[in-house]
Amino acid sequence: MHELSIMQNVVEAALEAAQESHAIRVTSVKLRIGVLAGVVKDSLLFCYEVATQGTLLEGSSLRIEELPVIVDCAVCGMARTLPGVQSFRCPVCRTPATRLLQGRELEIESIEIEGAETPV
Repeated sequence: MHELSIMQNVVEAALEAAQESHAIRVTSVKLRIGVLAGVVKDSLLFCYEVATQGTLLEGSSLRIEELPVIVDCAVCGMARTLPGVQSFRCPVCRTPATRLLQGRELEIESIEIEGAETPV
């Protein structure tokens, strides 16, 4: 389960940011995760609880924004959101997609903290 190592890295990054801001507690972490990132949301939520035990993040919430696949259609000249991951074709003209614009992200969007001297 690679989700645990991912969450350990997220917790480590959040702790570092919180400590730099002299936070007394982290209340929330928000992630942006593309549907092609290769992680399972429920596993991430479970692993977050495990990885935060005994840290400034213990008891905080993990919010996950799931991002759809967006491709650039060379024929239409537009960014198009795919309805699923079964077919990488433009949903309008059915041309095979050659350029992925969104869908593989796995990033920390924000960290909410208490007692900081400066915002994170």
